[in-house]
Amino acid sequence: MPFIEVNNLVKDYKLNVRKKGLLGSIQSLLVPEYKMKRAVDNISFSINKGEMVGFIGPNGAGKSTTVKMLTGILVPTSGSISIDGLCPYKERKRNAMRLGVVFGQRTQLWWDLPVIDTFELLKYIYKIPDAKYKQNMELFNELLEINQFISQPVRQLSLGQRMRADIAAALLHDPEIIFFDEPTIGLDVIAKEKVREFIRYINKEKGTTMLFTTHDMQDIEKTCQRMIIIDQGLTIYDGTVEEIKEKYGTNRTLQVDFSENVEKINIPGIQVIEEKGSKKIFKFRKDEIQISSLINELTQRYSIVDLTVQEPEIEGIIREIYQGGIKFDESLCGVR
Repeated sequence: MPFIEVNNLVKDYKLNVRKKGLLGSIQSLLVPEYKMKRAVDNISFSINKGEMVGFIGPNGAGKSTTVKMLTGILVPTSGSISIDGLCPYKERKRNAMRLGVVFGQRTQLWWDLPVIDTFELLKYIYKIPDAKYKQNMELFNELLEINQFISQPVRQLSLGQRMRADIAAALLHDPEIIFFDEPTIGLDVIAKEKVREFIRYINKEKGTTMLFTTHDMQDIEKTCQRMIIIDQGLTIYDGTVEEIKEKYGTNRTLQVDFSENVEKINIPGIQVIEEKGSKKIFKFRKDEIQISSLINELTQRYSIVDLTVQEPEIEGIIREIYQGGIKFDESLCGVR
């Protein structure tokens, strides 16, 4: 049985229509008009215990609304949600005790208090046993090095330190599921990798179910096995990261370092997209040209020092999806 099960989820908002001008404002006050906006439109999916799933889409796609319904903050207009047998909005307190949430742009830490004070308060709120609290604090210090700043007020922390403290706070009570909203936003490359490494470790060691909403596709590619894409409230893809790269990442690039300058390359189907001296970068479609044939033809015609094939980046594929350049096979948009 799936750990999280969402069936035919719909969320409509009733929006007040404001008219222009003073007369319009008075009329809106006396005889209000409303219009309905559908933020989530019949979404269905299931997530198994311990899965790491990327839940992505362009701004306004309905991601945040869906996550708020999963946490019990919002009540669906129709459809059903079950998290390990619980209905989030009907049993909100019980559900909340099993959840952890990390917001990259908002902190759950008390701004003027030392980090340790927040942890101690959360220990009391979640009724965490002393042994578990001590064990988790030791783990967080070992992997996130929080002891370096645990006595500092939150307002004095760097962004990287605050994110590490926020992640530790969300995981302090060993939640069964955790929602990550932009967990690495604004972090440098080293800090991002440290956070991702910690997240992978927690998932592996504790079997924590994780759902990511982020615009950083590296977060998804380096942590998640599966990705759900929604747009305009609809599910448009539900499958593995590798599946989407294999099926829709048709463009490849080949970087070739020739032993001497080559003026023109006459091979049908390839396009020079960048060149600098004896180095050229070509673009081609994998469904039109086999890489082995292309490399063989180049090595027979020219003297080559080095060459590198670059696979498509998930970020480029997702960008093309958002811009409407990719139409999905319906078989990859189903319920799991």
